[in-house]
Amino acid sequence: MTERVGLLGWPVEHSVSPPMHSAAFAALGLDWRYDLLPVPPEELEDRLPALIAEGYRGFNVTVPHKNAILSVGGVRFRVDDAVMEIGATNTLTVEADGWVHATNTDWQGFADDLRAHGVEVAGRRCLILGTGGSARAVAHALRRMDAGRVTFVSRRPGWLARRTIPYGKLGRVAPTVDLIVNCTPVGMSPHVDASPWPEDVPLPEDAVLYDLIYNPPVTRLIAQARAAGLQTIGGLGMLVRQGALAFERWTGLRPPLEVMEQAARQALERT
Repeated sequence: MTERVGLLGWPVEHSVSPPMHSAAFAALGLDWRYDLLPVPPEELEDRLPALIAEGYRGFNVTVPHKNAILSVGGVRFRVDDAVMEIGATNTLTVEADGWVHATNTDWQGFADDLRAHGVEVAGRRCLILGTGGSARAVAHALRRMDAGRVTFVSRRPGWLARRTIPYGKLGRVAPTVDLIVNCTPVGMSPHVDASPWPEDVPLPEDAVLYDLIYNPPVTRLIAQARAAGLQTIGGLGMLVRQGALAFERWTGLRPPLEVMEQAARQALERT
């Protein structure tokens, strides 16, 4: 019988996770299928228990459900330490006893990709655009990598108020940072002309710009940063690495990263 996993979010049409995971399943000879599962927020409470009842073995979770999904009633969650610290999950595994294990592979995928690109974080001043689930995972990774000051930028400062600035103060802080990480969806396909970075705020010299968006591969923000002479990194590497960690949790097998990355790149080229 074919085992099923999928991506819960709204929207999910832009995702390249199905071909990425399908390539890894094929490479390891597994009879598994990865589905896109578009679920609007108002339907999450009913849809998650229904999908588990249908036999799904696990889920990736993306916006806007990373924070809210743990509040779904009728599901028994086992939550690991990373989720407790971050306050958001991106990977669910349905266990044999019916409990659902919630973890967060975003932070490790991000940290691993920074290391793969040779980015030194210890002691560096970091600026995170956004305060959602991905932003919390990135902040968790940066702290574990001994980053210096970590500041959030948000249009709606809330739970992180003491460490968050509004965009109106970005010009004062920007010149002092070493690493900028975009954790907002601004600039993601199909809205490729948008950027979260204001045109009237210069980007800091000698900084690194990491954009979690992978579709398109070169966002307007990355183009702005390249024009300013910054080192830039797109989100595809993080996507592959966090996906591989989720794959291993579901199947118990370590997937080939190069196969997953190639499949994801080919899918992006077709969009």
